Amino acid sequence: MNFLYPGFLFALFAVVIPVIIHLFNFRKFKKVYFSNVAFLKEIKEQTSSQEKLKNLLILISRILAITFLVLAFARPFLPSGSKIDQSKGNIVSIYIDNSYSMEAVNKEGSLLDEAKRKAKEVVKAFQINDRFQLLTNDFEGKHQRLLNADELLRAVDEVKISSASRELQQVINRQQSVFTGASNRFAYVISDFQKGFAGEEPIKTDANTNVSLVKLNANDLPNVAVDSVWLLSPVHQANATEKLIVKLRNYGDEDAKNISVKLNINKQQKAISSLNIPAGKTASDTLSYSGLNLGWQKGTISIKDFPLTFDDDLNFSFKVSADQKILSINGQQGGKYIKALFGADNYFKLTEMLEANINYSVLQNYSLIVLNGLSNPSSGLAQELKSYVSNGGSVVVFPDLDAEKQVYSAFLKAINLPALVNLYTTPTKVSGIELKHPLFKDVFETLPQNLDLPQVNRYFSFAENNNSNKENLLQLPANQLFFARYPIGNGQIYLSATDLENEDSNFAKHPVFVPLMYKIAFASAKEQPVYYTATKDNVLESEKIELGANQSLKLVADNFEVIPEMRQSNGKTLLYIADQVKRAGFYDVKKGDSTLAVVAFNDNRTESDMHYSAQTDLQKLFGKQQVAFLDPKSDSIASAVSAKNNGTELWKLCLILALVFIAIEILLVRFYNIRNRAGELIDAKK
Repeated sequence: MNFLYPGFLFALFAVVIPVIIHLFNFRKFKKVYFSNVAFLKEIKEQTSSQEKLKNLLILISRILAITFLVLAFARPFLPSGSKIDQSKGNIVSIYIDNSYSMEAVNKEGSLLDEAKRKAKEVVKAFQINDRFQLLTNDFEGKHQRLLNADELLRAVDEVKISSASRELQQVINRQQSVFTGASNRFAYVISDFQKGFAGEEPIKTDANTNVSLVKLNANDLPNVAVDSVWLLSPVHQANATEKLIVKLRNYGDEDAKNISVKLNINKQQKAISSLNIPAGKTASDTLSYSGLNLGWQKGTISIKDFPLTFDDDLNFSFKVSADQKILSINGQQGGKYIKALFGADNYFKLTEMLEANINYSVLQNYSLIVLNGLSNPSSGLAQELKSYVSNGGSVVVFPDLDAEKQVYSAFLKAINLPALVNLYTTPTKVSGIELKHPLFKDVFETLPQNLDLPQVNRYFSFAENNNSNKENLLQLPANQLFFARYPIGNGQIYLSATDLENEDSNFAKHPVFVPLMYKIAFASAKEQPVYYTATKDNVLESEKIELGANQSLKLVADNFEVIPEMRQSNGKTLLYIADQVKRAGFYDVKKGDSTLAVVAFNDNRTESDMHYSAQTDLQKLFGKQQVAFLDPKSDSIASAVSAKNNGTELWKLCLILALVFIAIEILLVRFYNIRNRAGELIDAKK
């Protein structure tokens, strides 16, 4: 048996006091004279022995009462197997899960309120000089400061539900970062332990940290959430009819029927639908909308589902542009087909440059660059195009079949394309088309059995690498390249085996040419993500933004304003916001009074799955690492914590025993009377 406060044991010398009182009884006896003392001898002997027994019992009771009272203050305990040295002091980190799932209700009220009560009980199990850390999903800077017990109790009362979502490993790592010095380290995790929170990867902890998990009792709840949305068209034009796909997920164990889905854009309802979703599955639907004006659009997909509602809305944003800029760099023969193709549509703003007069400084302003019959492409152009493609640009190469082969090969190698091998002059026909490629999606309503494909009179062959990541869109016999896509960096290059001249092929006049080039142009449009996840996505993408000397960029919403850190990367601007955006909604990127972009944020869907990890599952995650599980049903979790840290404490038992022996002393003094038998005998003689 050990003691938390062994210094109190010096008070055991107090047991000398009742011993002294017993040995030196200062009671004064009154003399009584009798005529014949012969009758009193036997009575005196009998009375003296009973008096001694009574005094001895009182003495023992007083000694034991004082002894157990002193032991209660010394806090005796039976040591546990952990062998914690309490003299080093303790640092205690307490994590309270304040995610959306903690709004659920059980017999104890809301899970968050129960978590707060358990956290306070943990604090009571430690000493007044111990230091504490309170941690929540917000991971705020103030939570890295160590508090005393009173400060922590006040901080616990201030904890509220947050949209932030964390993983168990993140929490453990954050707790371990606060531990310093040689103090004993205690980490407590109070949560409902959703499966998304616990995860499936093994949890790693510090061997010097005593980890305890308090798993609150929560019930599995049905829930349907708007999982995701994506737009089918990469570009958006005013008053055009477009489509988007919405996906709903049923996290419950029963089928969800007739879930109403609404699409609102700029607070106007654009479409409505209804879905049936099997248990544990997803279901998707395509919604059509039209009638949009130029500028940024704020869209919301909404459903109605109870009891959880935080994931019933999904925000997204996109921009309807007035035009798309395309550049055609032409050789000596000109680019009449490219001009006829893109010049006929007002949406495309076509700029033409001659091979001998290229303005390299403006290449990044165009979403698509077409190299049309360049006879002598320079190494300088190759370097600029390589940078342009790595930044997300798209390039289409129609070679000049009369150009010098070595010059063209060097140029193609410089932009990571295969070199030329031979020029073939034997007429042939395109033998295959990759209809499953996204560029050909929705191009053909029906496919004839004998599809008419382009005729070729002259074409280049290339030194293909078997490990090349090319995508053959149109191919010649023997699987030779005719028109292929090469993903490079963040962009892509499309390479043709022939030019656009009539004597070399009918490609420019073939029906497949127009939709193919339009699709390439649309796919080259640079578009930001349609939505982000609050507290998770900390980097926003935007078109390249240039600021003046005295200008700044702001991210603005209702009662919210922050200045993000700007970095230029790959032809676009990255905005670093750390974890400052915590609420779902729409945020404007402003330069002065002008709105450059609108970004949409949504709550993390990991909180939508209301299934929980069992204790056995959690034990598997920790493996052989020592971790304790504290039962929240216990009347006093503080006692459980004390028993784990200090062993089995006996101070309450000692206090009870002290009171028992005090009561025994009182009973002996008041009710154990020695009857005066001498007086009885005298009365009998009379």
